[in-house]
Parts: sequence; C-alpha cells; structure tokens
Amino acid sequence: MNTLQIKGNWNIAKGKLKQQWADLTDDDLDYVEGKEDELLGRIQKRTGKTREEVEKAIKDSNDCGC
Repeated sequence: MNTLQIKGNWNIAKGKLKQQWADLTDDDLDYVEGKEDELLGRIQKRTGKTREEVEKAIKDSNDCGC
C-alpha cells in the first residue's frame, strides 16, 4: 500500500466519521497525525462516547471493503 492509498483510506474514514458525528471539525480530524490518543479523547469529549465505542466506530469505518 502506498502513501496515496493510505491517504485515500484516511479520507474515506474521515468522511464516515464526520457523517456519524457531525460535531467533529476538520481540525479535530486533522489532529490525528501522530496523535491517535489525543484524537480519541477529542472524539470522546465531543460525542460523549466511551473509548471502546469510538475505537469500534473507527474500526467499522475502516472496514469499507476497499
């Protein structure tokens, strides 16, 4: 998998996360670069979901069959 494919997969995942949780901003999602834990915390704070729920939603959004 090359960098362009990884970026494309991340863009798909970002779109799905924004559809699921409209309160997330582009800044929240761009924050992920090297900061997975902080991103999970931001999503939890904005959505009120548990870490497990957030991780499952992210995993499910990545299982797009791409």
